[in-house]
Amino acid sequence: MMSKLKLGPIADQKPIKVQVELPAALHQDLSDYADLLGREQGLPAVEPARLIVPMLQRFIATDRGFSKARRTKTQNASD
Repeated sequence: MMSKLKLGPIADQKPIKVQVELPAALHQDLSDYADLLGREQGLPAVEPARLIVPMLQRFIATDRGFSKARRTKTQNASD
């Protein structure tokens, strides 16, 4: 039985180039995740680097502390 992964399909968006170095173990994890995601969706594995953006987006979207701090910052800026 395959577990449901948190990421869905990877959308194409206009990119902004950012260069980052990853530890080899993290790159391997991304490769494994890309493979599992492809299998779950019945598609070929995506390039592991394409997972970074949706993972960061999901992390930020679900970080309650960040959301609260951002709301507070916005409210203070409008006062």
